[in-house]
Amino acid sequence: MAKNRKKCPHCASDNVIKKGKPHGVQRYLCCSCVTYFQNKKREKNVLSKHLWEDYVFHKQTVRELAEQYEVNRRFVRRYLHEYVPPQKIHEARPVHLVVDATYFGERVEGTSWCVVVARDHELGEDLVWEFAGAESTSVYRALRDELETLGYTIGSVTGDGFGGIRSAFRGIPYQMCHVHMERIVVRGTTKNPQTEAGQVLLALVRTLHNTTKKTFTKRLQLYFAMYGEFLNEMTTNPSTGERYRTHKNLRSAAMSLLRFTPYLFTCSANTHIAKTTNSLEGHFSHINEILAIHRGLSRQQKKTVIHSLLLASTIAPTNQILKKIL
Repeated sequence: MAKNRKKCPHCASDNVIKKGKPHGVQRYLCCSCVTYFQNKKREKNVLSKHLWEDYVFHKQTVRELAEQYEVNRRFVRRYLHEYVPPQKIHEARPVHLVVDATYFGERVEGTSWCVVVARDHELGEDLVWEFAGAESTSVYRALRDELETLGYTIGSVTGDGFGGIRSAFRGIPYQMCHVHMERIVVRGTTKNPQTEAGQVLLALVRTLHNTTKKTFTKRLQLYFAMYGEFLNEMTTNPSTGERYRTHKNLRSAAMSLLRFTPYLFTCSANTHIAKTTNSLEGHFSHINEILAIHRGLSRQQKKTVIHSLLLASTIAPTNQILKKIL
């Protein structure tokens, strides 16, 4: 007689045969009392995964899920609350990283929090991430340590100019995101600068995408030679006698461009290095769209949803990916 033979929960008979596998759950037929039954634990596990998949990746609300599965909303909420996503499965390899953070909640001290992500630029795969109150050098250092412990070889890192990134990934080629560089300059010039110096600086930073380091550096040197005195102009407050920079914002933008120049063309040495962090920024936008659908989530519930989306590295995973991450 076979060991551990399945028994009928109604009559305790072991005269049981398998009878189909609807929705991925094995169904059995008791030949003695002619009753169908399923493995309750397995049934609950599979149902939980189906609910979570529809909730996160198919953007269905609790109300819609309750109608689809013909259960009440409390039942759906309980299953969603109990769902625990799996951990990331890693395949160590050489990678070129894109790193960035996105914030949730109001940007007020003590209320906002963020997730910091390191992504494989070429494969578009989220490798490691960390939830924190704010992005910091220590958070980025933790991501680097985790990647290296897992066996990844970091060939380069592309970031948004946050100083903690360069500190955390010291010794690794760093690429300053061209889009963020342009944004920094626009903060000082505005999108419609009124001064000639502002117009020229804005035009200069917009050539980043289609120029070389040599040409850009030469143009920047010419810019400072032509507008240096203008940028350094001082104004005296007649009431207090206090002196301040006349074109403070414009000068700050120009100095930022000068300071980041050594990191703007790291990508020219290796075509595998990302010029921008656009892939992560777009990914973050999609994640926020999902969270907006499910309003009222607690911070922990949001983290679970974000974890699943980062596991998938997309909001529209294939069935093959879903099998791995659910």
